[in-house]
Amino acid sequence: MSIIQTPDPSEATGDIADIYAKDIADLGYAAEYTRVMSVNPEAYRAFEALVKAIVAQLGKRRYELVTLAAAQALHSEHCRLAHGHKTLALMDETELERIARDYHHAQLSEAEVAMMEYAERVSLDSVHMSDADSMRLRELGFSDREIVDITLAAAVRNYFSRAIQALAVAVEVPPDLSERLRGALLAPL
Repeated sequence: MSIIQTPDPSEATGDIADIYAKDIADLGYAAEYTRVMSVNPEAYRAFEALVKAIVAQLGKRRYELVTLAAAQALHSEHCRLAHGHKTLALMDETELERIARDYHHAQLSEAEVAMMEYAERVSLDSVHMSDADSMRLRELGFSDREIVDITLAAAVRNYFSRAIQALAVAVEVPPDLSERLRGALLAPL
């Protein structure tokens, strides 16, 4: 549990109350990571705006696949669980479980697998990346804009995941995740 003090949702006001309300509408509760990060509501809103700008061009499916891969590389249980939950709006649980366990063997397209590998590399070894990494995506048909957006999606996941990990935010399991899916999302690869 983080030492950062946050208002109870029933006591939140202004921007913080609005930020909490979105989580409550989506999850049924204000997640601790939202509560901690909304201590700086301007930064939280800027983060949301950046994600929105990335998703607008990349698309929700690609954004969530990149996010799941980056979160796995970062060992971010918070983000694997939260984005696993969000991804259920885009695919069924069986497909998501296959992706979570091993996306290389989950019947994804070659382009989707390469995009997820790229996101892992951004998260684990970006200092050693070269044009060859981006070229692989281009060879699979990604435009310059898509390559930049894939990179931004992975990098933004690094920002958020590392911040909530550093602040010792408790991991919360969305209550409507099945035990099987939860196990797949949290299983080490």
